Amino acid sequence: MEFTDWIEFFRESVELLKERVVIVIDEFPYLIESNKAIPSIFQKIWDIILSDADVCLILLGSSIAMMENYTLDYRAPLYGRRTVQLQLQPLKFKHLGKFLDYPIEELVQVYAATDGVPLYLMKFDSGLSFEENLLANVFRVGKFLYQEAEVLLKQELRETARYFSILKAIAFGKHRFGEIASFTGLDKSVISRYLGNLAMLRLVVKEHPVTQKKEVRNARYINSSNYLNFWFGFVYPYRSLIEEGRTDMLLDLIRDDFNSYLEFVFEKVCREFLWEQDLPFTFVRIGRWWHKDKEIDIVALNEETKEIAFFEVKWSDLGMVDAKRVLGKLEAKSGFVDWNKGVRVEYFGLIAKRLVGKESLAEEGYLCYDLEDMQDVWGL
Repeated sequence: MEFTDWIEFFRESVELLKERVVIVIDEFPYLIESNKAIPSIFQKIWDIILSDADVCLILLGSSIAMMENYTLDYRAPLYGRRTVQLQLQPLKFKHLGKFLDYPIEELVQVYAATDGVPLYLMKFDSGLSFEENLLANVFRVGKFLYQEAEVLLKQELRETARYFSILKAIAFGKHRFGEIASFTGLDKSVISRYLGNLAMLRLVVKEHPVTQKKEVRNARYINSSNYLNFWFGFVYPYRSLIEEGRTDMLLDLIRDDFNSYLEFVFEKVCREFLWEQDLPFTFVRIGRWWHKDKEIDIVALNEETKEIAFFEVKWSDLGMVDAKRVLGKLEAKSGFVDWNKGVRVEYFGLIAKRLVGKESLAEEGYLCYDLEDMQDVWGL
């Protein structure tokens, strides 16, 4: 059977349908690039042919900008015709064990480099260690994960040099607006506009202290993707070494910084874990808290019951003495949190890579967990 155009194809196809059918068109933006009239054509297809048929039409696209401009924007021909729109999110950390047969500690390292994107996870080989996978599949010219970040951003953005500078600044721990401006040397008005574009594309997230009700100040900017954070922190700055094949030297150079970065990633894993824990109260918000030079890794709270839990996260092995010291400092810092003071009920906790004596700490009323608990809960 031959068809001269899309309208004829769908008209003939619908007449042949005997039961409900799901039609999926992947990478819809590619069709638009080949023919700018495609959105208008599909508007007619839906209005005239498919809207009354027993059909579910799914349009997929990896370019957020293209999908929003041509399907979700109020000026787009297809605007108002969608039943559901959904941005597919990366898999959660707990799902990584379905892809790789690694110990949980090594899965955290993989998560730090790939996030939960299935395609990225499938580039790793369980027969190799994490570092061996980096050498074989990331720190090698021509490999998919060596190039993917650049390809992805060039697909979404123009003037990529400035965007790269901003994303690199964030990956290097410059999260406040002024820090980003100092690191990049760009004009503040330019940075504001570019950060807005990155946020619109969900590449950067603007965060506020979790206890702050009005999101008007004290913001921080975070790269939303672990993969982008890793790429800008440990691939992009060292491309010369990678292109020269000096990757063994690179592993030695980044090892300490990567370990520090793992603590930031481990915080994300811990937040995911706490959502599934039976804490002494039901929290409705969770996130980081900071004020001036004081920071608390995780704060979970319930505004209605006035209950709040403070957690420190440590990507290290801790014994009882060190754990008590960390918890003591946490309790002191909690006094700076200006949230329902005098009436709130407080809990304190610690999450570490390995926590010796956590049972004794729990008997004292502390909420203490480590990778072993996560492994039990998630079956990793």
